[in-house]
Amino acid sequence: MEYLGFCLVLSCCMKFGSSVLSSDASQAPAPIPKEKLLVLTVATEETDGFHRFMQTANYFNYTVKVLGMGETWKGGDVSRSIGGGQKVRLLKEAMESLAHQDDLIVLFVDSYDLIFAGGPEEILRKFQQANHKVLFAAEGLIWPDKRLADKYPSVQSGKRYLNSGGIIGYSPYVNRIVSQWDLHDNDDDQLFYTKIYLDVLKRESLNMTLDHKCQIFQNLNGAVDEVLLKFGTDRVRVRNTVYNSLPVVVHGNRNSKLYLNYLGNYVPNAWNYEHGCSHCDDDLLDLSQLHEYPEVLLGVFIEQPTPFLPEFFHRLLTLDYPKDKLKLFVHNNEVYHEKHIQRFWEENRDVFKSFKVVGPEENLSQGEARNMGMDLCRKDATCDYYFSIDSDVMLTNRQTLKLLIEQNRKIIGPLVTRHGKLWSNFWGALSLDGYYARSEDYVDIVQRKRVGVWNIPYMAHVYLIKGTILRNELKERNHFVLEKLDPDMALCRNSREMGVFMYITNRHDFGRIISTANYNISRYNNDLWQIFENPVDWKEKYIHPNYTRIFTENHLEEPCPDVFWFPVFSEKACDEIVEEMEHYGLWSGGRHEDKRIAGGYETVPTDDIHMKQIGFDKEWLHFLREYISPVTLKVFSGYFTKAYAVMNFVVKYTPHRQAFLRPHHDSSTFTINIALNNKNTDFQGGGCRFHRYNCSIESPRKGWSFMHPGRLTHLHEGLPTTNGTRYIAVSFIDP
Repeated sequence: MEYLGFCLVLSCCMKFGSSVLSSDASQAPAPIPKEKLLVLTVATEETDGFHRFMQTANYFNYTVKVLGMGETWKGGDVSRSIGGGQKVRLLKEAMESLAHQDDLIVLFVDSYDLIFAGGPEEILRKFQQANHKVLFAAEGLIWPDKRLADKYPSVQSGKRYLNSGGIIGYSPYVNRIVSQWDLHDNDDDQLFYTKIYLDVLKRESLNMTLDHKCQIFQNLNGAVDEVLLKFGTDRVRVRNTVYNSLPVVVHGNRNSKLYLNYLGNYVPNAWNYEHGCSHCDDDLLDLSQLHEYPEVLLGVFIEQPTPFLPEFFHRLLTLDYPKDKLKLFVHNNEVYHEKHIQRFWEENRDVFKSFKVVGPEENLSQGEARNMGMDLCRKDATCDYYFSIDSDVMLTNRQTLKLLIEQNRKIIGPLVTRHGKLWSNFWGALSLDGYYARSEDYVDIVQRKRVGVWNIPYMAHVYLIKGTILRNELKERNHFVLEKLDPDMALCRNSREMGVFMYITNRHDFGRIISTANYNISRYNNDLWQIFENPVDWKEKYIHPNYTRIFTENHLEEPCPDVFWFPVFSEKACDEIVEEMEHYGLWSGGRHEDKRIAGGYETVPTDDIHMKQIGFDKEWLHFLREYISPVTLKVFSGYFTKAYAVMNFVVKYTPHRQAFLRPHHDSSTFTINIALNNKNTDFQGGGCRFHRYNCSIESPRKGWSFMHPGRLTHLHEGLPTTNGTRYIAVSFIDP
C-alpha cells in the first residue's frame, strides 16, 4: 500500500510539473516583429561618422529616422564638456507623433560615433529578455556629475551608471520621459536622463533599468580593455570578455572614438579573413568616365638633407597622370639641395601647369610651409586635390595618384614603409597623451596580410586631400601649427576634431620611405655611402640593371679560362666613384714606397687611391659581400668566399703618369677589376692580358667586372693606355 501511495504521489507531481511547464510555455511572449522597431537618431550634418552609422544600419535593414538634419547645432561641444540638450528636444518633438503607438519600440542612439554590430531581431529579443519598458545604456564611468554616484542603485555585477547614447523602450514610455524636458539646447542630456532614473518613484513607474552587462549597448569609454573582435565567416562582432556578451550597438563615447574607428574597420562586414575588404570598392570614382582629369596641386617638402633626391623628382615626373593637370609647389629648407632643385626646375619648368619654389632664404618653419602649400589649393577653386609628399617618400607605383583619387575619400594616403622594418607612414592607434601606440592589426596591415582601406588616427609623409574639403571642412589656414605638436600631428588632430576620417590604403604596393638618418652631406657624392641605410635605393641607383640576369639567364661571359666577365655597376656608380676620387685628388703616383700598406713597399705599384682614404672601405666591403660573393659562388662552384679584402682601390691610367702595369700576380684568392669608364670615348688602348693563356681582353665595358684567380695560374699585365684617362676599381679578395 505504501508503494502504491508513493506511485500515486509521484504521478500527481509529474502531472503538475508538466502542467506548469505547459502553462509557462503558453505564456511566453511572442517575438516582437522587426517592423515594430524604429531607430531615431540626431544628425545636423552628414559627417563621415554619420555615413558609417547609416552604412551599418542599412546592412542590417534597420528603419532609421534622422532628426535635425540641416539644423544649426546648438548643443555645445559634447566631446569636451556638458551639452547635448538639443538631442532631447528633437526627440521630444518626434515622440509627440509616435506616443500613441503602444506596441512601437523606439531605439534612440547617437550617430556620429556609433555603429551597429547586430540586427533588429537580435536587439528586440534582448530587449524582451530584459523585461522592462525602457532600457538605457550603461557604463562604468559616471558623467557629468560625479556627486550623484552614491545615489545610483547598487549592482552586484555590471556597469552601474547611465549613458544617454543608447535608449530603447516602448514608445509611450519613452515619450513620458522626454516630455519632461524643459531646458535649453546646450544643457546636458545625460544629466537630464540621470536625474529621472535616480528618482526611485519615476524609475519604478516608468519601469526603467540599465543594460548593466552590455547585452545591447557597449559603451567603449573606460571599457576598451574589455572588448575584442570576434571574427565570423561573414560578419565580425564585438565581444565583451567580462560579461561574455555580444553587444548590438557599439558606442565610441568621449575618449574612445579612435577605438571605435578601429572596430569600424571590421564591424559588421567591413573586413574579414574570408572575404577581405567589402567596402573598398564603394563609391569609387571612375576616372575613365570623366570628361577631363581633376587638377592636382603637388606639395613637395624637403625639410632635411635627403638622399636620392634626383631619383625622388624623377619618380614624380614619371607619375602616370596628365602633366597639364599638375601644379607643383616645392618647399626646400636645405641649402644643400638647391642645386638639385635648380636642375630639376631648368629641365621641367614647362612640363607642369605651374611651378613654384620656396627656398631656405624664406626661413619658414615646417608648419608654415605646409600651411602655405595647402592654402594654395584651398584658395584656388580649380584645385580638385592637394597631394602632399615629403622628399623621403619613393613612390615606385606610377599609378599612385590615380589610385588614390579613384578611392574617393576625403583624406587618403598610400601605405609606404621603410625597407626591412615595420616603420610606416601611419599609426594604428594613439597613446593617452596623443602619441604612437601600436594597434592590434598594425603589423598585418604593414605586411599586407590584411589588405584594405583603413580608418586611422595619424598619417604622415604622403597623402591626398580633396580640394572641396579644404574649402568647406578644413577651412582654417593654420592646420599644421598646434601647441608643441609637429606639423603632421597637428593636421591629424585638427582633422579628427573636425570629424574628418583619414584613411590609409594598402591595396597596392606604392613605395617606401627612405632613411634620412646619418645622411652625411660633406662628401662629393653622398648617396654612394647609403648602402647600409637605404640598400634598395642604393641598389637601384648603383647596381647594373642587368645584374640579376647573371643568375636568371646566365648573363656573363668567360673571355679567358677562369676569367669571368659580368655587369655589376651602373653608369651612375662608375661616374660618381671616379668623381669622388678626383675630388679627393691625392693619387699615389705609382711609387714603390707606400705608407698606406703593411711594410710600406709596393712591388708592382699603381697610380691609385684606396677606398679607405675616402672613408668608403666599410661600404665597399659590404658591396663585395652583397654583390660579388653571389657571383663567386656561381662561377667558382664550391668556393665560399668571406668577401674580405685589405686592398680596395681605384687605379688611374694615363699616358703621361702610368700607362700600363707590368706582369704580376695579385695577393688574393681572386680579384675583381671593374671598368669605370668607356674605351674609345674616354680613353684609347688599355685592357688586360693573361700570359698563361695568351689571352687579352682589350675592350672593357663600363660597369662590367672581371673576376679571376689572383695567384699561380693567372699572371697578368695591364695593357698600355695610349690616350685619355682610364679608371678601374680593383679588390684583392680573400688574401
